[in-house]
Amino acid sequence: MINLNILHKYNINRYHSETNKMLKKTTLSLFLFLLISLNISISQTYQRQMDYDGINRSFVLHIPANYNGTTSVPLLFVFHGGGGVANQFMAQTTDMRPIADTAGFILVYPQAAVDPADGSNSWLHKSPTTHNDIFFIETLIDSLSNEYLIDNNRVYACGYSEGGIFSYELGCRINNRIAAFASVSGSMLTDSFRSSYYNLPVCSPSHPTAVLLIPGTADSSPHSSYSGFDPYYMSVDEITTYWSSYNNTNPNPSVFQVSNTNTNDGSTVERRIWENGTNCVTTQELKVIGGGHDWPGSFGNMDIDASSEIWNFVSQYNMNGLISCSTNSISEIQESIQIKAYPNPVINNELKIELNNYNLLEIRFLDGRLVWSNSSLTASDSYAINTSNWNAGMYLIYQNKQQVKKLLVVNN
Repeated sequence: MINLNILHKYNINRYHSETNKMLKKTTLSLFLFLLISLNISISQTYQRQMDYDGINRSFVLHIPANYNGTTSVPLLFVFHGGGGVANQFMAQTTDMRPIADTAGFILVYPQAAVDPADGSNSWLHKSPTTHNDIFFIETLIDSLSNEYLIDNNRVYACGYSEGGIFSYELGCRINNRIAAFASVSGSMLTDSFRSSYYNLPVCSPSHPTAVLLIPGTADSSPHSSYSGFDPYYMSVDEITTYWSSYNNTNPNPSVFQVSNTNTNDGSTVERRIWENGTNCVTTQELKVIGGGHDWPGSFGNMDIDASSEIWNFVSQYNMNGLISCSTNSISEIQESIQIKAYPNPVINNELKIELNNYNLLEIRFLDGRLVWSNSSLTASDSYAINTSNWNAGMYLIYQNKQQVKKLLVVNN
């Protein structure tokens, strides 16, 4: 005999279950409708694989939310250190996905192959070897370019430790594919070591190439020491001399002290910039005084964020040099307009600008975002600008759409 109470409860539970399913479907449908109707995009991170040179290779690929397949976008590679894992490196140290979503570039974290000599994940396998990941990255650029609309004039690379060494190798040996690059806590191979140990050609860039290095003066790792005590790796001074000479920059750097916003990290930062290179290219060093084998902003020094610094630097350049480079030299423009901006670095939240005549003046962050303009103000020959709401960092000054002062440093 059927228990009517049990049957009644079953029907009620079934009714609620079916109702909940309908509500969930309706909510999901409404959510999807809103996404489509409002043209809202969602960023995507994929674990991808490809066969290369008989090895199954993997990489993490991040597509920004605003990618629509109709406008070409930059591409940035981020390389983990020796023995590292791409997923962990992204999640625990250098998650640049929020930067990619804001700036609109495709982000790739490749995974190094296992070196049979010691079983570690390595970009530079120990001799003797025929393994060469330079061409794996070149193939990956081609593969992604066939799948996505990539601006091949704006392909960038950066890396940590051995990944930083590998970034130098990309800048040296497939320079025709890399617009600018950065290295964090990683040195550059000497040509003698490159040729004798790895049987590789010497460093031979083909275009003026912007380079950012972020070394620690107390880094004890033999392949990234500041003084270069290991004969197989260049010192920081040798690296900056090489690239500033190749880029035909000023022989001596402009030096700026970065605000010591974190007094407990045991280090400070000095920004050193070799300016006025061919096609307005610069070589820049963020010298972490007292810093170790670190990725600033994630561990070690906390006065700067290496991930943001890297994108703000490389994104200024394409294969032709500085994107906003004027056909006139900076000195010629400054002589003709005689602009004064002081103090530089800016202190006490006040920047003063003096002009000989009234023209359109703009101040922009390194990635091109406008932070101040006199276009809406009364014509004047001088301005006092309150910078209290500006982020600490580097800015560019433009007059009549031409860059007229290479760098303005704000230390709020």
